[in-house]
Amino acid sequence: MSAMARKLLVLNAGSSSLKFKIFGLNPFAAGMGGMFDRIGDAANCTLKASAPAEAPGSKGRKWELKIPAKDHVGAMESIMDFIKENVSSAFSREVVAVGHRIVHGLDLSQPALLNEKTIDKIRQAAVLAPLHNPPGLQGIDAAQRVFSGVPQVAVFDTAFHQTMPPHAYMYGLPYDLYEKHQIRRYGFHGTSHKYLAEQAAEMLGKPLSETNVITCHLGNGSSIAAVQGGRCIDTSMGMTPLEGLLMGTRSGDMDPAVVLHVQKQLGLSVQETDTLLNKKSGLLGLTGSNDLRTVIEGAHKGEPRSALGLAMFVYRVQKYIGSYTAALQGKVDAVVFSAGIGENSSLIRGLILQPMQAMGLIVDAAANDATVGGRQGDISTPTSPVRLLVIPTDEELSIAQQTLQVTG
Repeated sequence: MSAMARKLLVLNAGSSSLKFKIFGLNPFAAGMGGMFDRIGDAANCTLKASAPAEAPGSKGRKWELKIPAKDHVGAMESIMDFIKENVSSAFSREVVAVGHRIVHGLDLSQPALLNEKTIDKIRQAAVLAPLHNPPGLQGIDAAQRVFSGVPQVAVFDTAFHQTMPPHAYMYGLPYDLYEKHQIRRYGFHGTSHKYLAEQAAEMLGKPLSETNVITCHLGNGSSIAAVQGGRCIDTSMGMTPLEGLLMGTRSGDMDPAVVLHVQKQLGLSVQETDTLLNKKSGLLGLTGSNDLRTVIEGAHKGEPRSALGLAMFVYRVQKYIGSYTAALQGKVDAVVFSAGIGENSSLIRGLILQPMQAMGLIVDAAANDATVGGRQGDISTPTSPVRLLVIPTDEELSIAQQTLQVTG
């Protein structure tokens, strides 16, 4: 195999989807990426893919194909056929490593080479991530069949947050629930928060070990992390992604007695309650839409529920920024905004930041309005004590980099 042909494949398996992205290694650069969606739905199963404009022969081409796949193994095989036709006929021999995004890794604090022990740990964690880890295992199975003998690595959403101290990750519950059932806070979006902290340090021109940042991953699923010297010391999501901010369909923080009361009053089962909290609450439950853009439009039209949902979303973010400023002992170099909302909504960033000037978060309105659509930038004024940064997240890139660290 020529050195120029070496490639790395990143996979992200969802319950009915399989995302992929190819990285060339000589030099290291992102190539084609895409997603197999609605796996198992023969009539609607679709493969969408795109390639960067600079990719040889592609010229920024995009594809959308109807291809039935009954499971993740079938989707993986179809992706391979597609890549062989449109990227390289020798692709299966060119891949030297595969990186998998896995949501829950229990107490694993680093990306791990996939072997029987690691896979068993992912299975154990499935009880805490029933919607995410089982599809991840299917993606691993599919990739191992196609790339037999190629080293494969699990990169965990929870790993970056395993540096939290016990006083941050423990719940006020009987201690044996932690010892026997691993009930504690784990945190999620770790791959994104790790990437954002590293990029922020680079933008600030400081060593990561000397940089304190608050990273805000704001999208349909949202979380915030306090990162001290490159190590997470607290994050908003908990044992599951339900805790923390108000999200598209998740309730976020609330009195746990509400759950017991609702179950009793409505006669809901555990599964029905889980569905209510994770899929029917948040902005969707409050306003009728889980899309913040629709909520903003409704608020501008004077719809009271939309205005309430918008105010609650903004207020929760402000509360966490304030509390994590305290967790960092007031020593904050930057607040970072990222993900779908954080990168693209200057309005939301402005609503969050304008009342926080007394805390040293002084936004430049013109810079804020100009930094959208995937642009990276500093949206604070020159005199702002805390830098305010917008950094587009790139979880696939982070997974690729961490995979290479493990495989060498």
